[in-house]
Amino acid sequence: MAAPEAPSQPSAGPAPLMRRLRVLVFIVAYKAETTIRQVLTRIPPSLADEYDVEVLVIDDSSDDRTFELGERARREGLIPFRLTVLFNPENQGYGGNQKIGFRYAIDRGYDIVALVHGDGQYAPERLPELIAPIARGEAEAVFGSRMLTPGGARRGGMPLYKFIGNKILTRYQNLAMRARLSEWHSGYRVYSTAALRQVPFDLNADVFHFDTEIIIQLMFAGQRIREIPIPTFYGDEISRVNGMRYAWDVVKAVTAARLHDANVLYARRFDCRQVDRATIAARRDRRYEAMRAAAVALVRPGSRAIVLGNAGADIAEDLRARGVAVRELALASLVLRADADPLSPHGFTTVYAPLDFADADAVILLDVVERVVSPELFLEHLRHATRFAPDIRLIVGCGNAGFIVTRIQQVLGHASYGRGGIMNRGHLRLFTLASLRRAFLQAGFRVTAVRGLPAPYTIVFGDGVRATVFDTINRMLIAASRSLFAHQILLVAQPRRSLDLLLREAERQSRSRAATIADAT
Repeated sequence: MAAPEAPSQPSAGPAPLMRRLRVLVFIVAYKAETTIRQVLTRIPPSLADEYDVEVLVIDDSSDDRTFELGERARREGLIPFRLTVLFNPENQGYGGNQKIGFRYAIDRGYDIVALVHGDGQYAPERLPELIAPIARGEAEAVFGSRMLTPGGARRGGMPLYKFIGNKILTRYQNLAMRARLSEWHSGYRVYSTAALRQVPFDLNADVFHFDTEIIIQLMFAGQRIREIPIPTFYGDEISRVNGMRYAWDVVKAVTAARLHDANVLYARRFDCRQVDRATIAARRDRRYEAMRAAAVALVRPGSRAIVLGNAGADIAEDLRARGVAVRELALASLVLRADADPLSPHGFTTVYAPLDFADADAVILLDVVERVVSPELFLEHLRHATRFAPDIRLIVGCGNAGFIVTRIQQVLGHASYGRGGIMNRGHLRLFTLASLRRAFLQAGFRVTAVRGLPAPYTIVFGDGVRATVFDTINRMLIAASRSLFAHQILLVAQPRRSLDLLLREAERQSRSRAATIADAT
């Protein structure tokens, strides 16, 4: 008996066609009349087999025939791609010209933009190799490197002084940025436009170290960078780079980026690091680990403590490990409302919820007084809450605005609020050691102890010898001058005996003495 015929399966239909990636080959040109046509014809026609390609030439206000020859090539149909030729009415500089081309690519929906120089120094024939990793989703930026092939740069005619300068600068840039690029100075680059949207490249320099700054931005934004070896060619083109000025600009840019990432200086153009909440929490914990440990050590085992503000769960956990009974109060929960007050410097007066510290031996406030709108009113509120608790201790942690680095920033005019550090964008008030002490004295507290803490060098250098060495030196300097070398301040304050308490004690003592007199008579 024949087997029953299997039921026919419905046809899946034709597979949907994959959209071809759109690629912009962007040629930056300045006084390139002798090379522009040759560069155009060297672009491999095979690119059109895989991608939807447009070639864009932007002449940066040349005073020769660069634009005219490019436009003639367009009219002649010299290349098998759509060709657009633009002319900047004013010279924008090497970096400024790139900004315009990248904006063109983003605004017109291109997926990939490949940067080629109009002087022919970088071989357009290698474009398919540089574009492919981005097209395959393996990278967001691909750089053609002249240094990956040993000896290739010198064989290609790179002058010895440029070779040595390239090596020295690249070494410094890799050390500062913890990177491993073979070179930072190739102008042959391909970018994903999605990656360009993630970084504020429009804020970069208009001159040649634009290339360094965009690499830094891509690294901070977590974009993948791939290098591919390319041949080196030095012909009779005129170098328009002032080598010493360029080197100095590169060193300044990389140093500024490292200081920005360490929250020493703030640079808006480098504020593109994509960090998740877990990473932010980890960095915050690193920043406050010395302060947290010192604060915990000041709380007596077996006592009762209130952690007020945003010190985090770690300090509560450390306290409980010492047998301390802990209660946590979020700073936001203390603010009932803000009433309009035209006579207030802030335009409103903060109304705080009542606080009860009667059951506490210590109150811990780390990075709190800097974050309230009016620290004076806040300290008065704390004073009121402690008026009947003369033995309670307030353990206060605060950044020191008098820290030597912050002082130097101010002298040089570079003081600015950043994502972290002493001048944090979340801080509404800055304190020096003296001004913090004075604020507590004027609010009715006694300051019983002040400690200076070193900077969190592990954030800058990671765990290792350098962080240990800097930490040791910083502690020695703090011993000489806390106000100048302490990065953070840890202050212990106790309320002075309030008039309310003195009156209550006087009344109680009077009743006791009166009773004694009555018994005697």
